[in-house]
Amino acid sequence: MRQRNTHVFTILAAVGVLLLASCTDEGGASSEVTTSASVQDDAKVTSLSEVTVQRIDYPTLDGTDPEQNWGDLYLPAGQQNVDSIPLVVLIHGGAWQAQLGANLFDPFARDLAAKGMAVYNIEYRRVGSGGGWPTTFEDVSQALDNVVAIDKKFPQLETTDALVVGHSAGAQLAVWGGTRHKLDSDEVGSNPKFRPTKVISLAGPLDMVQAVKNGDDRIVTALGGTPSQVPDRYTSVDPIQNIDPGTPVIAVHGTADTVVLPSLSQRYVDAVEKQNGTGKVILLDGEDHGSIVTSTKPVYRQVIDIITDASGKSATELDE
Repeated sequence: MRQRNTHVFTILAAVGVLLLASCTDEGGASSEVTTSASVQDDAKVTSLSEVTVQRIDYPTLDGTDPEQNWGDLYLPAGQQNVDSIPLVVLIHGGAWQAQLGANLFDPFARDLAAKGMAVYNIEYRRVGSGGGWPTTFEDVSQALDNVVAIDKKFPQLETTDALVVGHSAGAQLAVWGGTRHKLDSDEVGSNPKFRPTKVISLAGPLDMVQAVKNGDDRIVTALGGTPSQVPDRYTSVDPIQNIDPGTPVIAVHGTADTVVLPSLSQRYVDAVEKQNGTGKVILLDGEDHGSIVTSTKPVYRQVIDIITDASGKSATELDE
């Protein structure tokens, strides 16, 4: 056993007005627009008058499901110069199961875009909708790798220092997504085309084996077995078994979370620090599993600020 550690609108300098439309271009990018579209030339988009949202399909290994294999790209209002807008990738939670989807992160995405960030909010197949092992993990890796194609289509994005944020099961996927470059070539999600430089986990089960010992059978369902039944799968995707000391992780957790215990974030960051990596636990007093991502809760703004602050810092600055 080895050890390893993203209506109508106006654009200044664009001529005319584009109506709400849906089309597909090369590389699987769909221009279905949910609020405003975006247009660009080969060099830059000069300006957007408001936050825009564009749906982009991503290719999968076994055939794309257009109902589930997509991401919504939110672009902020204002100047759109080349490599000027930091990228945040959002991965929603929901116990890797089909009942909850990426729409849960729409308020998050809009609020982050309002602060000047580009946001790529991804959907993926889950248990009950064609997902589970290995499809869920393949989908997320393909969605992340599609950032390369998105960057070519939207050159205003700055993707060399990108942040990935996930909640609950999405936090596990986000932290794993930040360490895929350490996987062996025959493992799911290996050889990534896109690598985030920092990750934020919101209430993530970052020690999956310990979570199963705590009674979390949702992980068993997602991976198709217990750690003793399918140990290689846990070795491959469990964040605490895939630490990269060079990828900073901030683990945010409510102290009243009974769904995913805050001790799992603490155990992970302790393990990161033992490997001389950069990890930080931020405990939010009295908050539970859902409150930290609920836009009507007072703590929500604090979480938005944590993400905004991390997005504006380099990996080196996060280590200070």
